[in-house]
Amino acid sequence: MSQEFRRTRRRKVHEPIPVTDAMTGQVIGKIGNLSESGMLLLASQPLANDALYQFRFPLEPGEGAGEPLEIGAHLLWSDDASAPGQHWIGFRFIGQSDAQLRRLRAWVNAPGSQYA
Repeated sequence: MSQEFRRTRRRKVHEPIPVTDAMTGQVIGKIGNLSESGMLLLASQPLANDALYQFRFPLEPGEGAGEPLEIGAHLLWSDDASAPGQHWIGFRFIGQSDAQLRRLRAWVNAPGSQYA
């Protein structure tokens, strides 16, 4: 029997939320789930193991989604997805401000959320 030992809840994302590499401006994938401390990314390209990234993404999909978050992330692990050219990648957020942490926490804990 498997047990979960995650420190924070991870909210499932049901509509695609694109993630942009803030340094290149390139969309690299979409969020699979998100917590106040990290995210699961479905990437359309492989990324460098144990690397640091600067990402930008809205907390809601679509137009009018509000001010996007720009946050540093450390790549912890990656695995090929079942679809060719797709990769599941786990990130830990680094260096987020108190304001970013509050926004993430409020989004994760919003009424009606479903968790991974």
